[in-house]
Amino acid sequence: MPSVNILLRMLQKAMSLAHLDFAPNHLQPSGWRVALATVVSIAGSLLADALLVVIAQAVFPSTRGYPHFQFGDYARLTVIGVIIACIAWPITTRVTSQPRWMFLRMAVLVTLVLWLPDLYIVIKGQPVKAVAFLFMMHLAIALVTYNALVRLAPVRPLRHPSHRRAQPVRR
Repeated sequence: MPSVNILLRMLQKAMSLAHLDFAPNHLQPSGWRVALATVVSIAGSLLADALLVVIAQAVFPSTRGYPHFQFGDYARLTVIGVIIACIAWPITTRVTSQPRWMFLRMAVLVTLVLWLPDLYIVIKGQPVKAVAFLFMMHLAIALVTYNALVRLAPVRPLRHPSHRRAQPVRR
């Protein structure tokens, strides 16, 4: 069937463009480094969020008391999102030979998708100045989390036996 062959070729091309090759040429990040990057991502993201809330309220006093600027409101969602990203990083390193390339694009795509609810609440009448800072909070979380994961929990190079020095044969 020509239509099935066309679909398969399209799927292969899409997978190739996304570097979804299921052929990692590296070792997974170590578990303790992923855990460390997760803690740093959560702490750094919450700190960035809190700093942006302080800046928003200082620059735009009308945003004081904005419900989405309450720690409990944004912290829960931030922690959930960061944990999902921290689970996605080791999975990404297993399915591609270019994990940083793919993870960066995934982070951009997820950030754009997470801006949709912010756009929706602006359309529904939420204060534009406050929501602009929600956009920035999403971006800050993405930047903190991406950098913590790829720098603190990097993939490790493969150690091929052929790269070792030849050992003399002992008799």
